[in-house]
Amino acid sequence: MADNSSSLTIPHIVRRQDYRPPDWLVPDIALDFALDAAATRVHATLSVTRNGDHDRPLRLDGDGLLPLEIRVDGAVLAADQWSLDGGTLTIALSNSAHMVETFVEIAPQGNSKLMGLYASGGLLCTQCEAEGFRRITFFPDRPDVLSRYSVRMTADKALYPVLLANGDPVEQGDLPDGRHWARWNDPFPKPCYLFALVAGDLACNADRFVTMSGREVQLGIWVREADLPRTAHAMQALKNSMAWDERVYGREYDLDVFNIVAVADFNFGAMENKGLNIFNSRYILADPETATDIDYDGVEGVVAHEYFHNWSGNRVTCRDWFQLSLKEGFTVFRDQNFSADMGSHAVKRIEDVRILRAAQFQEDSGPLAHPVRPESYMEISNFYTATIYNKGAELIRMMALMLGPERFRAGTDLYFDRHDGEAATCEDFVRAMEDGGEIDLAQFRLWYEQAGTPHVRALLSHDPATQSVTLLLEQSVPPTPGQPEKRPMAIPLRTALFDPETGQHRGDELLMLTEARQSVTFAGWPTAPILSINRGFSAPVIVETNRSQADLAFLSAHDDDPFARYEAMQQLMVNVLVGRIGGQPVDEDAVVAAIRDTVTNPLLDPAFIAEAIRLPSEAYLGDQMAVVDPDAIHAARDALQRRIGAELEPLWRDMHGKTKANAFALSPAAKGARKLRNTALLYLAASGAADGATVAFGQFSEADNMTERQAALATLANGASAEREAALDIFYNRYRDDALTLDKWFQTQAFAFHPDTVDLVEELGRHKDFTLANPNRVRALYGAFAGNQWAFHHKSGKGYRLVADCIVALDKLNPQTAARLVPPLGRWRRFDEARAAMMRAELQRILLEPGLSKDVTEQVSKSLE
Repeated sequence: MADNSSSLTIPHIVRRQDYRPPDWLVPDIALDFALDAAATRVHATLSVTRNGDHDRPLRLDGDGLLPLEIRVDGAVLAADQWSLDGGTLTIALSNSAHMVETFVEIAPQGNSKLMGLYASGGLLCTQCEAEGFRRITFFPDRPDVLSRYSVRMTADKALYPVLLANGDPVEQGDLPDGRHWARWNDPFPKPCYLFALVAGDLACNADRFVTMSGREVQLGIWVREADLPRTAHAMQALKNSMAWDERVYGREYDLDVFNIVAVADFNFGAMENKGLNIFNSRYILADPETATDIDYDGVEGVVAHEYFHNWSGNRVTCRDWFQLSLKEGFTVFRDQNFSADMGSHAVKRIEDVRILRAAQFQEDSGPLAHPVRPESYMEISNFYTATIYNKGAELIRMMALMLGPERFRAGTDLYFDRHDGEAATCEDFVRAMEDGGEIDLAQFRLWYEQAGTPHVRALLSHDPATQSVTLLLEQSVPPTPGQPEKRPMAIPLRTALFDPETGQHRGDELLMLTEARQSVTFAGWPTAPILSINRGFSAPVIVETNRSQADLAFLSAHDDDPFARYEAMQQLMVNVLVGRIGGQPVDEDAVVAAIRDTVTNPLLDPAFIAEAIRLPSEAYLGDQMAVVDPDAIHAARDALQRRIGAELEPLWRDMHGKTKANAFALSPAAKGARKLRNTALLYLAASGAADGATVAFGQFSEADNMTERQAALATLANGASAEREAALDIFYNRYRDDALTLDKWFQTQAFAFHPDTVDLVEELGRHKDFTLANPNRVRALYGAFAGNQWAFHHKSGKGYRLVADCIVALDKLNPQTAARLVPPLGRWRRFDEARAAMMRAELQRILLEPGLSKDVTEQVSKSLE
């Protein structure tokens, strides 16, 4: 045996164009686990078959495994009959089919990467996407090797009374030494990234669901006994998801059981393992005392997302990791529409676009920009990005818009039927849309190939003589790393022209922009209309128009498309704020008047009002500037917020008082009332009223739900007052033993617009309740802080150093979580020379760190290119 696994490995680049089908397939695998936190032994039996006519050996991926024995067709191999190089186990096989057995030992308790089999809060659990299965046993760890799994587990019954795996339970029993065993079989071939196992002392919220064909499915949400009361919302979300997928897509669940397990330590939000979803506990546990309305929505959306993966990801999976958006983009689109159906379509669309702009547009404009279907990677975990997920969903949304509901459903039916049980590609999905929807999407494919956010210039001109208007459309896609020149995209733009006298339009029209420059003429307009474009955010583009502030104010009051109405209000605010930052004369009165009119409009939904009157974030304002000036942005936004608060103070007091008597419920109306009340509180506190902190503390003290309690705490955290300190102390002492809720305490302070936030974050990093071992806690403090533009970009550079220090320390424990803190530093090109130099210096310091992971190396090196 030649073992070079400990030698230095230089990260190599994996390229899409180099894809080659697997040399060997594994139709069946049997796994036998002797579970133990300190030392687990895994016996894997693989039936392997040669794929094609070749003589290449069997190569199995491994990472951190201690090999104990290797067998082929029952015979133990000698040391010179196999080799281990860089974790890859190589065995020369003579025939076309063999039975290969490996015996390995792993140490779950010491697995701080949280990939593979690891220990968390007394549980043993797994996370295998993207390449974690190789940390459990030797296997061709790639998504296009589909296998049927049989799993047997033995464990100490007192420590691990519950034993769960993929598929359906087959049998179980007790052993004479205080241990017990269970066997599970999954009849559906799946890639190894969907493997799951959980062992521990868990209680179950059990329910049932009857499918559309009459099959009964046993449902279970497994948590600590004390957390059972907080699982009711997740269970209802699961049942709603199952019914929705049957109704909207005709997709029925296919096993006898569906289990979910909540885990405290988890790198992701959740994982769609076949029949055994494993969740970050923050997306399962919810009750009014500890969860905000946003948390409730998050639970509902993530439960739906992972369930929907049963078809869009599991039954039809990815050929390779470059096709990741095949499952993630499509499933995000599905969960977004589910959540919209469960609540408010208008508010959900606004929320989704806000997330897209905050995360994906920034990604598209920086050094880490990549296409929805990337061409290369160094570490695949770095490509679980907003581009893959959120922009990928927008691509599906555009296709659905262009096809219409019936043809889109025909396309999805064809896709599922054509590729069931296969590892497919993004191209397969687009081709199914073409064939099922009878449409040519040749140019549309560029959305998968080209990185960057398209810019659309829309100029409307009126000719009184001919009583016509011409809409000139121009598009461009900025250069991105590796793609200096771009071709014109196929961009669907929902458009309407409003008559300013009647406040009405003549119909919503879908315009297809396919050229770099094209125009459309509309007849029958004696007076100039007002343009409403990209209605519903029909395309993920940046639109520039020649609309005046008066036009925007008109649309904010009259547009019947909720997103376009919201967008007009936001653009009205952006124009004022950017103008103020640039020293230009601006009309702030127009913003105040538009907000007053919106708030007092009895026909509008309170949740929509709260969204529409919310000022654009400081980060979004920075995206509108050639060079981001965090201090000027903060000053301008703060001044406008204070003016809105002061001039409309009676309105905010009235609104805050009227929405107080709101018995807790999760109905859209109740949630909307809370959202509007919290917005009123924010403006009231910003008004400079002498009792602002007192009112906020009153809401904090009297709240019967976390939504109003945390909103009040966040409002207080922005200022300096005795009430601020009292509220933070009360919150901490009330929730110090509840990890998920205590995350809110850390996050609220890291997000705060407090002058000393950077120093407070440094202090919180040394707090006895802060730990790098828990990804949720890291994200709550350092992830939130890096998203606080004003504090993170403190002119001293201290914020950069804090995050860089965290990345260096965390990389030694959990490279995946560490790598996700790099992008904010990577945006150094957008800032002034002094800040850019300090950000670059921190990136260079990180890169020089000995033993840096592939995850962080890739993110940092690309950020410095």
